[in-house]
Amino acid sequence: MRICVVGDELSVGVGDARALGWVGRVMARSRFDRPAMHFVLAVPGENTNGLGARWEAETATRFGPETVAENRLVVALGRHDVEQGLSVARSRLNLANILDMADSARVPAFVVGPPPGRPEDGPRIAELSAAFADVASRRRVPYVDTYTPLAQHEQWLADLAQNGSVYPGQAGYGLMAWLVLHTGWHAWLGLPDE
Repeated sequence: MRICVVGDELSVGVGDARALGWVGRVMARSRFDRPAMHFVLAVPGENTNGLGARWEAETATRFGPETVAENRLVVALGRHDVEQGLSVARSRLNLANILDMADSARVPAFVVGPPPGRPEDGPRIAELSAAFADVASRRRVPYVDTYTPLAQHEQWLADLAQNGSVYPGQAGYGLMAWLVLHTGWHAWLGLPDE
């Protein structure tokens, strides 16, 4: 199995003293019955325009032929669409295009939504997360809402405050990993729940 995670700097765990981020924690808790490789393909500051333009070429060099490998795509969405002023409609379209292209290539997708960031961006991130959830739902793609459960979570907010309200630390990435692991991750991979 080859799993490509495409996203921004949150997908590589910027701000995590253990350098695991949520992806490293999730992979460490996933028990595969055959060899599995994961690749985190991150571009700092990237919005969904950039992600949509690059994901296919970057994953193609890591995915194996269908006869040899089971390929999977994780779309790790950040907050840069909000910070850079993209409209919700444009963000929705960008995600829809990524998921439709993955489906046409027969690559199952899994989407992790943007977590809370700066307090002033809260309502716009909540709206964006809901829009992404709708796009994924319409395509029957698992979606992890990280915004709603973390927006008022004491440990998440403390982590952000400690790291300058942009990136979480170890505790925050642990919370994101827990949400991913408990929102269909194992079922999506065909693995038993832990």
